[in-house]
Amino acid sequence: MEPLAHPHRPSLEIEQRQIRDLVLEMGEMVDRAIDHATRALIDRDVQMASAVIADDAVLNARQAEVHEHCLSVILTQAPVARDLREILGFLHMSDELERMGDHCVNVARISRNLADLPPLGAPVDLAVLSRTCAEQVRDMLNALVARDIDRAREIASRDDRVDRMYHRIVDDILQLMVANSRDIYAGTQMILVAMNFERIADRVTNLAEDLVFLETGNVEELG
Repeated sequence: MEPLAHPHRPSLEIEQRQIRDLVLEMGEMVDRAIDHATRALIDRDVQMASAVIADDAVLNARQAEVHEHCLSVILTQAPVARDLREILGFLHMSDELERMGDHCVNVARISRNLADLPPLGAPVDLAVLSRTCAEQVRDMLNALVARDIDRAREIASRDDRVDRMYHRIVDDILQLMVANSRDIYAGTQMILVAMNFERIADRVTNLAEDLVFLETGNVEELG
């Protein structure tokens, strides 16, 4: 039988809320970064791409704050059971969100590389993949606020749809590259963009697994 979480520790509860709020703030920053990186790519907006790259430092700083808070709680509050799971869960969530930010930076850097080059011979709808990933991030944040593990599992199940979209986009780009050698460089870069968005969706699944662990203590492989 696992030890019960301490029922009367207001300072611990305050720390937990602060950590959760930092994680949610990181999630909102990732949502915004996905949108801005996508717009920079589509609009060939070098300034917006540079802003996405610069803003990643703020996301990294929030991750460091989460780590500091979590370490402080573990050292000073000695949490057990659910309280400890919550701290560990938030710690891992912050790492996943930071890596999502890195994927957005990758997209922004690629958009700068492509800004002065002619577009692909035919449009490739990466915006749909991007919107789908951003929607998953937002829904996952709402599931975290509600502590809704059923919702988290449902969100993770959408990863198959993202995988199908990713493979379809890659196939479309490869066909363009075969048809016109002029598209080889841009096409390769666009495949990397799609890959980064697909990795964001994978990390949303990891967030869902973190929430299930936080709430139940069970390690479930979702997606």
